[in-house]
Amino acid sequence: MDATPSHSHFSIAERQRWMATLAHSQPDDLNPLWDALHLNALEWKNIRPAETGLTQIQAHTGGSGQRFFLGDATLTRAVIQLSSGTYGYSYQLGRDKSHAERCALIDALLQEREHNMTLLENLINPLAALQQERHQQRAQEIAASRVDFFTLVRGDNS
Repeated sequence: MDATPSHSHFSIAERQRWMATLAHSQPDDLNPLWDALHLNALEWKNIRPAETGLTQIQAHTGGSGQRFFLGDATLTRAVIQLSSGTYGYSYQLGRDKSHAERCALIDALLQEREHNMTLLENLINPLAALQQERHQQRAQEIAASRVDFFTLVRGDNS
C-alpha cells in the first residue's frame, strides 16, 4: 500500500467550509447522514484521542473595539490518522467525544479523492443547508420580536 495520502485538489477555503460545517454540526443531524454512507469499516487510529477541556472566549467592545475576556467554553478535540497517512482534525463545543472523533474522521476522508465528492454531496452540503436554514429561521424569529424605539419631538399641538 502506498503510504502517500491521495489528497484531492481542494482549496484552503473549501477545507475551512467543511471544517466549519462539521464544527457547528449536531450529532442528531450528522449521524443519519454518516450512517447512510456505510463507511464504518474504514481503518484509522487515534493520534490524539478525543479530550475535553476549556477554551477562553474573547469578545470586542462594540464588535470591533478593545478585546476583553468573556468566559470559558467546554471544547472537545480529536486527531485521527487514516491508514493512508491522512490526518483529520476536529474541534467541537461540548463534551461529545465520539462526535469529535467522527468529525475528525470525516475531515480526513474529505481530503482524499476516493471519498471527497461523496462526502461533500451527501454529508457536508446537506448539513450546511440545514445549518443555514436554522440560522435564517432564528434570524426571522429575532426580527419578529424586534422592538423599534423612537423619540417623539415635543412641540406645539396647535
